[in-house]
Amino acid sequence: MSSVGRLRQLLAREEFIVAPGAFDCLSAKCVEMAGFKALYMTGMGTSASKLGLPDYGLATMSEMVANASSMAAAIDIPIIADADTGYGNELNMARTVHEYERHGASGIHIEDQCFPKKCGHLDKKQVVPRKEFISKIRAAVGARRSPDFIIIARTDSNGVLGFEEAIARANEALEVGADLALVEAPESMQQLEQVPALVNGPCVLNMLLGGKSPILSLDSVKALGYRMVLLSDVLLCAAMSAYDSALCQVRGSRSPLRFENTLSPKEIFERLGAEQWDSLRSERHRELPMAAGL
Repeated sequence: MSSVGRLRQLLAREEFIVAPGAFDCLSAKCVEMAGFKALYMTGMGTSASKLGLPDYGLATMSEMVANASSMAAAIDIPIIADADTGYGNELNMARTVHEYERHGASGIHIEDQCFPKKCGHLDKKQVVPRKEFISKIRAAVGARRSPDFIIIARTDSNGVLGFEEAIARANEALEVGADLALVEAPESMQQLEQVPALVNGPCVLNMLLGGKSPILSLDSVKALGYRMVLLSDVLLCAAMSAYDSALCQVRGSRSPLRFENTLSPKEIFERLGAEQWDSLRSERHRELPMAAGL
């Protein structure tokens, strides 16, 4: 079964999906090796790792798709990708769906911010009119070539127009064919509890460390009725903290370091599939004498 089909199957089974945020092939491999059934290609992580820029809508559609494509080639589990605002109007939205689908993503989320957007857990966001957002969700649903490709409608209107408007947008997006709804940045425990109760369909929670929403255990998120949780910045925060710590030690000690969980080059390569490539190398060496004899 394709990764697109596997993600649709997970949803059909009503499984609670935990998708850690990955931002490159190495972090994607780590998510897969840790046993998670899906991952989230975070726009914040992509912008940071590929461009060294903040999540202000500065990454283009082609740059985002290229990152998703590389990650999809490195792993077998489904990728749910950040597709920002769809990068334009309904025409651009349709092409965005085509490109993500063609390059191996299993689903995307589309938001209602004005472009260029910014991270959903920052202040001073702006959103487009509800009619425009719903029109783009309808275009995305109609553009997918596989019915298994997942469309998540994300609304950032809670912090701009209020909670009632966010719920209304989520419900209307589901009515025109979105598979799941993501009300971005609930600002209290009460809002977190109300989203699954008021939205007429499966809900996604985007949980960020230090974001606007309370941090809950995964079991608590599931108990509230959410079908999926995106852990957008868990690996990005861990990576930047580890980079800072290692570099400070190197600069301060002026000597080689050995960390508690240091891996040798051989161990790193083994985790990245060296055995498979060694097997191909061995097979080639076995064939060489025969080729020489010819």
